[in-house]
Amino acid sequence: MDHIDTLVIGAGVVGLACARSLARAGREVVVVERETAFGTGASARNSEVIHAGLYYATGSNKARLCVAGRDALYAFCAERGIAHRRCGKLIVAVDEGQLPALAALHATAHANGVVDVQRLSAEQARAMEPELHCVAGLWSPSTGIVDSHGLMLSLLADAQAHGAVLALDGEVQRLTALPGGGFEVEVAGDPAMTLQAQRVVNAGGLFAPEIAARTQGLGAEHVPTPGWCKGSYFSLAGRSPFSRLVYPMHSGAWLGVHLTLDLQGQARFGPDAEWLPDDTDPRTIDYRVDPQRAEVFYGAIRRWWPGLPDGALQPAYAGVRPKIHRRHEPAPDFRLDGPQRHGLPGLVNLLGIESPGLTASLAIGDQVAALLA
Repeated sequence: MDHIDTLVIGAGVVGLACARSLARAGREVVVVERETAFGTGASARNSEVIHAGLYYATGSNKARLCVAGRDALYAFCAERGIAHRRCGKLIVAVDEGQLPALAALHATAHANGVVDVQRLSAEQARAMEPELHCVAGLWSPSTGIVDSHGLMLSLLADAQAHGAVLALDGEVQRLTALPGGGFEVEVAGDPAMTLQAQRVVNAGGLFAPEIAARTQGLGAEHVPTPGWCKGSYFSLAGRSPFSRLVYPMHSGAWLGVHLTLDLQGQARFGPDAEWLPDDTDPRTIDYRVDPQRAEVFYGAIRRWWPGLPDGALQPAYAGVRPKIHRRHEPAPDFRLDGPQRHGLPGLVNLLGIESPGLTASLAIGDQVAALLA
């Protein structure tokens, strides 16, 4: 049986960031990924936005790790030549009834340390984006966009430069906590293998709750019930009239149908929120975009961009958020469940790492390394 120091399960952006931090801390790291390539799950199906940290409850993991991760991500991208742009974001109120929520969001941003957010009048917002309709807005200059695949390539390269190894096409079937410490790990693949790892990081994304449930010795109270919320995106045919991201005032944990840009300036809208059945198997999710969902997109977008032409939206792609709550339940905080929480030395379960997980990835990696120090 192979013996290793640290096993990271999942080679998405968060798993790769954890592998990088752990390898740089001197750990012997093996990353195991169930797919035949890294970064093909939620990390490849998102808005590629570098979030500033406006929305999250002050003092929460989401707020703290987003702000720290944002700064670390901009520095990492600049140092490594990863394509990104600090394009900024407008958050808009489309009627007077949204003004109190806009003011509350401004206050939350400042409480989270995002002090560059500015309040805008309708005239100031339209001076920045003439096609925009709103009664007021917020300007977030530290919001940006990033090439997520280029980011993951750099994270993997840095981890490998410090000795980490990536093993593809291997699905973890069972983890068993050993009496003397460490874990026996059964991995299905070609070939199947069993190994012993002194430390394990569960960064399985959509599969993280399932991996936690397969961990013998982990109490059931530490295994959350997953929720499945699909988000579809539509792209804009032709040139975008906007040069910045545009977000409507959000509703609960969902940020609404917003406009993001890729690094070539192509506009896309989404994601929407389509809750899938509770018994969904993440292996069988249909990622195709239903063209009929465009009807709802037109209505939502025209609240803040009345000039959106008919027929301008084209189905793009879809993703599924790795949630650990069900519809109509409040969205919980990121869970970085270490030994202090569940009592198993050497295990960290990363649960519910949805947005702003990409932005927070470097900070999450550093915190995981600290939890396993």
